[in-house]
Amino acid sequence: MKKAILVVSFGTSYLDALKNSIEKIENYIGHTFKEYRIQRAFTSNMIIKSIKKKHNIDILTPEEALLKLKSEGVEDVIVQPLHIIPGEEFQYVKNVVDKYLNSFKSIKIGRPIFYFQGIEELPQDYTLFIESVKHLFNDVESTVLFGHGSANPSNSCYGCLQAVLQDEGYDNVFVGTVEGYPNFNNVLKTLKRKNIKKVKLVPLMVVAGDHAKNDMASEEEDSWKSMLESEGIKVKVHLSGLGELDSFNELYINRINDVIKHRYIGAGNTKKR
Repeated sequence: MKKAILVVSFGTSYLDALKNSIEKIENYIGHTFKEYRIQRAFTSNMIIKSIKKKHNIDILTPEEALLKLKSEGVEDVIVQPLHIIPGEEFQYVKNVVDKYLNSFKSIKIGRPIFYFQGIEELPQDYTLFIESVKHLFNDVESTVLFGHGSANPSNSCYGCLQAVLQDEGYDNVFVGTVEGYPNFNNVLKTLKRKNIKKVKLVPLMVVAGDHAKNDMASEEEDSWKSMLESEGIKVKVHLSGLGELDSFNELYINRINDVIKHRYIGAGNTKKR
């Protein structure tokens, strides 16, 4: 096959999360785009080494994956990141793609989950995301979306998501991050101000990996679950990555279709040589 889709994620060393989220997305993409070969890559060298040591599974970096595709005669490549925000990991992937411009007849990159919003002729990415997960909000008094967060300016995506949620009437859905803003204290302050006594914690992450299992949902005293309970708030945990939802994974299908149809050039797409 001379066409390939390189599916790039940060990665996970948890085999259940790998199978239930990343592999599920890859299979979903492969089933939809049968004329393309699917190739996996992780951006985290730490996770690549960990999964090799723990499970003897070899995962390629984006550079290694593109070299492999080139050596096998692939001519047209679409690189679809599974990243939530256009942060450091996405920029790294974009830089790698730029280095391989002359290695393929065509190489393009799709956009992450949060990119466009507010301009009529462009996709409303935040609204589309909310539509894909809104069924998770139905069974509880309030929901906290637990994101990763970053020191990168792209962390502002989380604040934008909170604003769009409010604009669209989701007044009891709150966004928090473990390594950025809004943080736990910001979320707790909001819950107390609204006198909310029950919450559902939902990972705002493709995989339910280390952060979701430990920082969000564990019984350790510094997990979000434990800290909320210590404040008298009842907690329900949704311990599944977004990649387990077909409705969410359809967002990646739409992004790949946009690349194929040459729509929204500039959303991370690299020009054809």
